[in-house]
Amino acid sequence: MSAGQSTNPFETDLGRTPANFTPLTPLTFVERAASVYPDHLSVIDGERRFTWSETYARCRRLASALAARGVGTGDCVAVFAPNVRAIYEASFGVPMLGAVLNTINIRLDAATVAFILEHGGAKVLLTDREFSPVVADALSRIRHPPIVVDIDDPHAAGGKRIGDIDYEALLEEGDSAFRWSNPDDEWRAISLNYTSGTTGNPKGVVYHHRGAYLNALSNIVGWNLAHHPVYLWTLPMFHCNGWCFPWTLAAIGGTSICMRRVEASAIYRAIAENGVTHMCGAPVVLGMILNASDAERRSFSHPVNVMTAAAPPPAAVLERMEREGFKVTHVYGLTETYGPAVICAWKNEWNDLPMAEQAERNARQGVRYHVLDSLEVMDPETMTPVPKDGETIGEVMFRGNIVMKGYLRNPAATEEAFSGGWFHSGDLGVVHPDGYVQLKDRSKDIIISGGENISSIEIEDTLYRHPAVLEAAVVARPDEKWGETPCAFVTLLPGSNDITEEDIITFCRESMAHFKAPRTVVFGPLPKTSTGKVQKFKLREQAERL
Repeated sequence: MSAGQSTNPFETDLGRTPANFTPLTPLTFVERAASVYPDHLSVIDGERRFTWSETYARCRRLASALAARGVGTGDCVAVFAPNVRAIYEASFGVPMLGAVLNTINIRLDAATVAFILEHGGAKVLLTDREFSPVVADALSRIRHPPIVVDIDDPHAAGGKRIGDIDYEALLEEGDSAFRWSNPDDEWRAISLNYTSGTTGNPKGVVYHHRGAYLNALSNIVGWNLAHHPVYLWTLPMFHCNGWCFPWTLAAIGGTSICMRRVEASAIYRAIAENGVTHMCGAPVVLGMILNASDAERRSFSHPVNVMTAAAPPPAAVLERMEREGFKVTHVYGLTETYGPAVICAWKNEWNDLPMAEQAERNARQGVRYHVLDSLEVMDPETMTPVPKDGETIGEVMFRGNIVMKGYLRNPAATEEAFSGGWFHSGDLGVVHPDGYVQLKDRSKDIIISGGENISSIEIEDTLYRHPAVLEAAVVARPDEKWGETPCAFVTLLPGSNDITEEDIITFCRESMAHFKAPRTVVFGPLPKTSTGKVQKFKLREQAERL
């Protein structure tokens, strides 16, 4: 036997890979749901109701119709839509072809949408007619526009047709018995999600089939999901593929309640009329629920489970949610980790604590997801874990199967993100003696408003384009509804005293997506170090006092 050759009979006799090996992919979940629960409700979208057999057939029709238009392995199909059935069906229909799904944030401006479509190489774009003005503007900026398919929904606010065909007509062209196949490699890309960058254009985060499969199942284990939950789509499906929940719900035969607009009255109506058992969202959704008027509320007697992430929810908000019949599970993650990768796993002994103390425990980010290999808070210089004292701050880092493949067409950013063999989140936190992680700050000054990442640098760049602005700096201001909102500190040029806060905000709203524009503007000199660097920690303190 040659040197180095294995003598392990478990490998020499049986081989390294079983003869019946198939790659992991969440596509198997929708086929199984249609086989096991063919008549169970899968999707409720307005007045339309679909069973799992019907949803599976529609996904296959979509794949078939796209294939007829030349879409195949490695091609990108983009979707610009709110939470309607088309984006749910695309979560399966697109990757059935080996193609890559790119769901785009509907709150973005035309210039950013154009960049994403071009950078991702979208071959087809499914776009909701409600957003046709923004999409038409974006398409006019692209050298080689994709094939455009209109999603024509009767509940849409309007907008002209800009596509080559309507979505439902496209499905009619497809074959409900279309023969699709699993990917030949579970590490193949399944989706592309763009995350807000701290500088320049957004980065394209690439997910693989293996990670999507594992995190879809981890959602079930971590949230203790029983079969057939009724899930309300208060979380955008364009955020990290809905935190992998389209695939999770297929795995357990759940029912998706589509929601075009997230409003308090619609949330309470869905809970009361459809028996919603689960929903996800940023703390802004929690605030919407708690601050609903009497006219918006509907009574319900069953518990509703809520998974929340983004800006850490205040303990007081968690306490109020519990008192009003909502059981909150706190998770944490990033676009680069398929959404939730850390969970504040509840411990039975916490049940004996006062409600306020329970909420404080639940406000921590927690421990790693079941399928995440490693979670550490480390000194980024020495790459050594910080002590579990709840005080020493380090950078939160991830490693494992539910960490992205990398950034599309950006090897430098990918290499930097994985420096030292770990994914660097850029978030700063501590580890408590019980091993639970708690965030303390964000090293890259990202503002999280209503679950959306906003780059302070992008806003500052816009402010500096105003002819009356001499200096500008942007930090997060705590907000009861949105979690955080951008707060701009501005020094004006001499002779510009007639410029008002509204003038600055309007200027920004004309130059960028409205949700990114500052909500507050404070005029005056900026605090600086002796070397001239703006002291943002002082601005944060001032913003908190506002």
